Amino acid sequence: MGRLVIAANWKMNIGPSEAADFVMRLRPGLEAIGGVKKIVCPPFLSLPTVAERLKDSEIGVGAQNMHYETSGAYTGEVSPPMVRGLCDYVIIGHSERRQHFGETDEMVAQKVTAAIAIGLKPIVCIGETLTEREANEEQLVVQRQLRTAFREVRSLDDMIVAYEPVWAIGTGVAASPADAQSIMEFIRGLLQEDFGSSARDLPLLYGGSVNADNVGSFVSQPDIDGGLIGSASLDPDGFVALTQNAVAAYS
Repeated sequence: MGRLVIAANWKMNIGPSEAADFVMRLRPGLEAIGGVKKIVCPPFLSLPTVAERLKDSEIGVGAQNMHYETSGAYTGEVSPPMVRGLCDYVIIGHSERRQHFGETDEMVAQKVTAAIAIGLKPIVCIGETLTEREANEEQLVVQRQLRTAFREVRSLDDMIVAYEPVWAIGTGVAASPADAQSIMEFIRGLLQEDFGSSARDLPLLYGGSVNADNVGSFVSQPDIDGGLIGSASLDPDGFVALTQNAVAAYS
């Protein structure tokens, strides 16, 4: 299978009443595809349904967020033990969390540490805004976000990094494969500086307006190992086609 990972981020879509039927439509097609790690990340309310429908499957299940404290007076939040009881993966530091809910690099680092401590596999998101990119600061931003998030990480086992340029998320405008590869190569270089040769085995995912038509052009790049897929994951047939195309193009 190598490093190839295709992860679906449903965001604030597909509630509990829809999730069971959605997974029944999605599962057969995904299970028929080999050579790739597949992960589905539904909203919190749909997690129990999705986890139940996929419990005997090779398809992984993840949460979209969590708090870093194990319990306490944090109204509306979900703790690491609550997440761990339902799934194996958790998205941490998504740009929408940073942008709309004020998550800082410090908070992301605390969540990464908390996830690892309880046995969750983090999908750590990093990426620059359009303003930062236009100022040629994308490498500085990515380096700061990555090294802060990984400051307590001792091993890259079970870690995943997703590079998602903020200006490409939900806009229909993806980074060019060459631009994405340039940043991915930079990210892998930083990880090699900090963790040595194990960085070569860490999956690096691209996210930001990835679809079935363009996924192959991304995963055919030497340092892009899959995608964190948003809107294109909301159609079962389309997501299966995207995953098939990724496998066909990945080498």
